[in-house]
Amino acid sequence: MSELVILGLLKIKPMHGYEIQTIIQESKIDDWANLLSGSIYYSISKLEKEGLIEPFKEERTGSRIRVIYKITKEGEERHFELLKENLAGKPHSLKSDFMLALSMIRHLDKNTAISILKQNLKDVIKLRDEWVARKEAASESKGSNPLMLLTFESSIEILNIDIKTLERAIELM
Repeated sequence: MSELVILGLLKIKPMHGYEIQTIIQESKIDDWANLLSGSIYYSISKLEKEGLIEPFKEERTGSRIRVIYKITKEGEERHFELLKENLAGKPHSLKSDFMLALSMIRHLDKNTAISILKQNLKDVIKLRDEWVARKEAASESKGSNPLMLLTFESSIEILNIDIKTLERAIELM
C-alpha cells in the first residue's frame, strides 16, 4: 500500500521523504489504509532501486541534505497498475479477527467479556467522531474532492455498523 500512496503523492509534485511522511501522518492515511508510516523511508529506497522514482534535486537545510524525489515514467505506469488492481478489489474485507474472537467469546468470563466489549465500544465511538470531524473539515475546504468525501462517508457508515455490532454483542451477553 505504501507504494500506491508514495507514487500518488509524487504524481502531485516532487517531494522529500519527510514531506511524504508528514502528509501521511497529518492526513491520517495510515489510519484507514494498510500502511505503516514508519515504513515510508524503506519504501522510498525500494521504489528508487526499482526505478519508479528518482532523485530530482537536493535541498540543504542547515547541515542536512534532503533528497527530493520525483516519479519516473515507469513509476507512473506502476501507479496506474496499482490503482486498477486496488479499485477492482472489494471495498472492505470480510475477514475480521474481532468476529473470529466474538464467535469464541463464551470462553471468557462474562464480566471480562462485557468489560472488553464496552471499552471497544467507547473506542469505536471516539474513532467515528474523529472521522466525522475529518469529513466536515474536508468538506469545508475549497475544492474538496467528492470521491474523497465518499471514502469518509463509507468509513463512518462502517464504524456505525461496528458500533451497532458491539452494542448488540453487549446486549446478548
